[in-house]
Amino acid sequence: MTSRLNRLAVAMLATTLATLGITVANPSPASAAMTICYNTSQAGSYASVANQAASIWNNATVNLTLSANCGSNLRIYRITGGGSYAQRTSLGNGRVYIDTQQAAQYSVLRIMTHEIGHILGLPDNYNGNCSLLMSGGSAGTSCTNAYPSTAEANRVSNLFAGTFSATDRSADIFRDSWPSALTTVN
Repeated sequence: MTSRLNRLAVAMLATTLATLGITVANPSPASAAMTICYNTSQAGSYASVANQAASIWNNATVNLTLSANCGSNLRIYRITGGGSYAQRTSLGNGRVYIDTQQAAQYSVLRIMTHEIGHILGLPDNYNGNCSLLMSGGSAGTSCTNAYPSTAEANRVSNLFAGTFSATDRSADIFRDSWPSALTTVN
């Protein structure tokens, strides 16, 4: 919250100076880190997995810190049926739903880290490459990699530094990342 207020104050100062004819080169400090507070009160047995996934993102990125139960930018839910998915309301805000049935087929840590990746601004990448976190379930049930690639982590860091457009930060729902293990892929 403090970093948001600081950015707002700097932006207001830049606007005021601009009305006086004074130009400010970079009114938004790129070094300001954002804290995303995630809530695991509805995650049930997946709360510890959410903490592991947050730690993975915290270690992989800059400009961003995920912190447990300090607020509710991100809410994590344990559900049964319907598939795991993320619903991003804006960059760093939304809900993650982890389906117990899919968690029994795939690495639950990979699912959690992947779905949080959507909240952090990453799209799906259905290329089947296990080394890419955002390939989701297309990498198969044997893939347990829960770590973003350098490119994925850098994209998130850049999003939180404000170097991508507003369309990269828009609301969206990300479904079908985790096909049923019974689905045949041709």
